[in-house]
Amino acid sequence: MIYTVTFNPSLDYIVTVDDLKIGEVNRTSEEFMFPGGKGINVSIVLKNLGTDSIALGFMAGFTGKEIERLLDEQNVHSDFIPVDEGISRINVKLRSHEETEVNGMGPAIKDKDIKTLYDKLDKLVSGDTLIISGSIPSVMPGTMYEDIMEHLEGRGIRIVVDATRDLLTNVLKFHPFMVKPNNHELGEIYGVKLTTKEETIPYAKKMQEAGAVNVLVSMGNNGALLVAEDGTVYQSDTPGGEVKNTVGAGDSMVAGFVDGYLRTGDYEKAFYEGLCTGSASAYSDFLATKDGVNFLLKKIGRETF
Repeated sequence: MIYTVTFNPSLDYIVTVDDLKIGEVNRTSEEFMFPGGKGINVSIVLKNLGTDSIALGFMAGFTGKEIERLLDEQNVHSDFIPVDEGISRINVKLRSHEETEVNGMGPAIKDKDIKTLYDKLDKLVSGDTLIISGSIPSVMPGTMYEDIMEHLEGRGIRIVVDATRDLLTNVLKFHPFMVKPNNHELGEIYGVKLTTKEETIPYAKKMQEAGAVNVLVSMGNNGALLVAEDGTVYQSDTPGGEVKNTVGAGDSMVAGFVDGYLRTGDYEKAFYEGLCTGSASAYSDFLATKDGVNFLLKKIGRETF
């Protein structure tokens, strides 16, 4: 089974105001509400690709219940931990002449809630896959990523990490199955600016040498590259299309890679499914669908599924 962890799930309220005027009453011309959070995005896309997962995390209040309801509506399994104090956050994304975001705080997660998370993680068995992604709320220990990986070490669980800076570098010693920085994040870690694939490959290899089994690097309009477990480097430009929404594209790439690898055991196929899944999300208003991914795979001459 695949499990995702989202420490701070959200309701993402996306509104469009054609001509925003600060200090005045404005009316929306379009609005959407989605369950949000990186791990939740991964679980939704996995389901869209035909693969089940269980979304773990913390929820509170009426917003937490709405997140669960929206996931249930999409047949995405969740097993959230109820938190007594506060509410799950609402993130407002305002689209007008410019895009503005206001993100909520989230609930007050206590030590007992974290213990319950560990109790759930203890149910994972050898062969399961755990995807940990996103930021850690300020009310939780900043070492949560490495604490979880140390706790699960030696149990035969594939752990995928999509995080930035110290959250990522501090877990490399536990040999995560896959990490997915983007080129800017990778460059920031090593104190360089990475623009091209040629510049990026040596630093992806450096991250592999530090402990990651596979390093998948997303590069926006420049495509992606993978340094696979055996040292083989796969790289590709994007399939090409009109970018409509980059939110969730990186999470979609993670979902596509994991889905492709678990189905085929082939890193090359997993890489191209990840590339096309991330692109399918970027080229649509919502998250990638299987049809959208297969369309792009076919477009670049790769095998569909």
